[in-house]
Amino acid sequence: MRRTPVYIVCSPRPAVGKTLIARVLTEFLLLKNGAVTAFDINLREPSLLDYLPGVTETALISDTFGQMALMDRLIVNDGVPKVIDLGFHAFDDFFKVIAEIGLMKEAERRGIDPIVLFIPDRDRASTVAWQMLRTTFPNAALVPVENEHVLWGALPQAFAGVRPFRIAALPAFLKSIIGRLNFSFSHYLRANRDQSSELHQWVRNNYTRFRELELNLILHKL
Repeated sequence: MRRTPVYIVCSPRPAVGKTLIARVLTEFLLLKNGAVTAFDINLREPSLLDYLPGVTETALISDTFGQMALMDRLIVNDGVPKVIDLGFHAFDDFFKVIAEIGLMKEAERRGIDPIVLFIPDRDRASTVAWQMLRTTFPNAALVPVENEHVLWGALPQAFAGVRPFRIAALPAFLKSIIGRLNFSFSHYLRANRDQSSELHQWVRNNYTRFRELELNLILHKL
């Protein structure tokens, strides 16, 4: 049976690199599969829609119509990977909705694989939100993201025993380059011939880790 992954990139905290990670993941999936659909649930700019308007749609969960419109799209097993850039302001409401409608169980029945990429900082709110997710969705694929730019050290104790997805920190001048709205990670890999450059290695390593994550999830399903 064909399965369709749905990646939920999220955090209850602002300024943790969530949209950056959603960008890299979306570009990786587009390069690998030739198609991807991304949903932007953010109030602040710049957001995923600004960086990847060709594959990103704005989604709203502030009313029932918007919630159902989004959920209907997420449980379609069409083979096209989905990425949700979930703003911190909508974190609680989003997971409350999917718990109430039983989306995780319905997704499993339809061949959809939800993967939650959770980006914490050292604030207590991150620990509380992580524990809520593990309690509410005990069988879901929950992956903590260790963003070195945010944490500068190991994950908090609450995440012990869980294999994280690591994102290396970049120098400020490279962060300014990838922060440009017209910057493409995949285009950079194709156009830049210096494979030893720090940015080239950073992008390539993240693409490789996303591929490894995919394979691990597939093996887990077998």
